[in-house]
Order: sequence, then C-alpha cells, then structure tokens
Amino acid sequence: MSLRALLLVNRHARQGQARLLEAINHLKSFNFQLIEESTEHPKHLHQIIHKYKDQVDLVIVGGGDGTLNAVVDALVETQLPLGILPLGTANDLARTLGISNSLPEACRTIAQGELRRIDLGWVNGKHFFNVASMGLSVKITRQLTKEIKRRWGVLAYAVTALQVIWKSRRPFSAEIRTKDRVFRVRTVQIAVGNGRYYGGGMAIVPDASIDDQRLDLYSLEINHWWEIITLLPAMRNGRHIHRQNVRALHGREFEIYTQKPRAINTDGEITTYTPAKFSVIPKAIAVLVPPV
Repeated sequence: MSLRALLLVNRHARQGQARLLEAINHLKSFNFQLIEESTEHPKHLHQIIHKYKDQVDLVIVGGGDGTLNAVVDALVETQLPLGILPLGTANDLARTLGISNSLPEACRTIAQGELRRIDLGWVNGKHFFNVASMGLSVKITRQLTKEIKRRWGVLAYAVTALQVIWKSRRPFSAEIRTKDRVFRVRTVQIAVGNGRYYGGGMAIVPDASIDDQRLDLYSLEINHWWEIITLLPAMRNGRHIHRQNVRALHGREFEIYTQKPRAINTDGEITTYTPAKFSVIPKAIAVLVPPV
C-alpha cells in the first residue's frame, strides 16, 4: 500500500537543493505518493501543511533544525506524523532520534521505521524540539550566516561561538522561577532543553531524552569571558552541568524574567522575548524513527 506524503524541502538548507531529486527518487522507490511543495519563506510552511492536511498521511521535511522549527506548530495542530530528511547543517533533532545523515537510510527510516511520540518544549506560545536559549546563543544565531554554514558545515557553530565569546564580556541579570523556588542570577547564557542535542551536537545534560517529560535548564554563571573556553569540551556531552559556575535545574515548568526584554532562540531561530514561560508538552507529536 502506498502512503500519501507532503514533501517539504528547504532548498536553502545546506544540502537542500542539491539532494532534492535524490530524495524524491528514494522515496518513490518505497512507493510513496508525493505532493512536493516549496517556499522561499519558512513561515509559509505552516499554511502549506494545513492546506494539504486532509490529503496526506504524513509530512516529510527536508532541511535542518530551523526548518523543522518552522513546521512544528502545524504538526501539533494537524497531528500528522513527521518524517525527517536531515539536509541541514547541524541536524540536532535527527541526532537525538538516531536518524542517519545518510539520505538513503533516512528515507528507509521514513518508509520502514516506527512511530515514536515525543515531547515538545513550549515557550510563550511557540513549540520547540531541541532547546530554547538566551544570551550568547542569540548572538551566535545572529552572526551565523548561511555563507558561514555552507563554508564550515557543522564547524560553523564552533567558529562563530569562539568569535562571539571573544566579543561578549558582560553577563546579564535574570530571575529564574520554578514551582517552589526563585533564583536570581548573573549569567551569560540560559538554555532550556527538551531534546538531547543542540548547537551542532552539544548535549544539554548527560541523560536528556526527548520523551522524558521534563525540561533541563542550565545557566552559565561565569565572571570572565575566558571561563567559557574551559567549559566547551564538557559541553559536548553535557558534563558542564557539574562545574561550579554552572547552575542546573530540571522540571516541567520554568519562568524567566530579565530587566529588559531579551531575545530567545528556539531551535536556532529567534522567535520570542523575555519574560518567558516554559513548559513541556508530553507526547505531543509522532515522528518516524529507526526500529529498535
């Protein structure tokens, strides 16, 4: 039996345009009936999914984490299953879910994998897969151009981060509220994670899972810019949360307040500002993942 799938490929993703035809051929070999749509503006993807919601059985998205972030709200609203073609730079959601960066294998996962319901993070009305953060990460997002991504690939995150760290010397004040405690901090970055990986393969905490029904927060409370250099190796696997100048919290809800509105990036896209309310939405959508 053939499945009807809406195929949305970000042609501006690192491998989007170059591998579009290859992806179509692989999917058709698995007997998919494809409706292919594309747009120059990711914000239009929400409308496209709603347009075809009664004509397809699933949505296949080709691109990176930013493209996936652009479709997440529509997937929640329509409850269409998601298939992922990792064609972006970092592909952190695919990494979290164990989806191969090999295009033939990713297509095979969509055709023969199993549906897994995963949690989503939520901040100020916007869903996210991986992480929402403020501080250094926003400056990195603003400086991380498409040209840098194409030139450096996943190393673009590390290169840009080092440039931003060198220029960013001042922490900011924030108030973090949990269900029963209030923390007043001076920090250079606060990150709230739902999944495991973000920023090109860094781990939010060592044991994070995208279906553990919790959020993982860390705050980098350093006094000197160079201190973050010593944290970078530990951030690859989430061990930074054990350092003295890093605050780590876990919970289902957080609130963060700052003296002036601060930009928040969700899955690499700036989408909202403080004050911010965060929560986890358990088992929010279904994604096709490799069989266990």
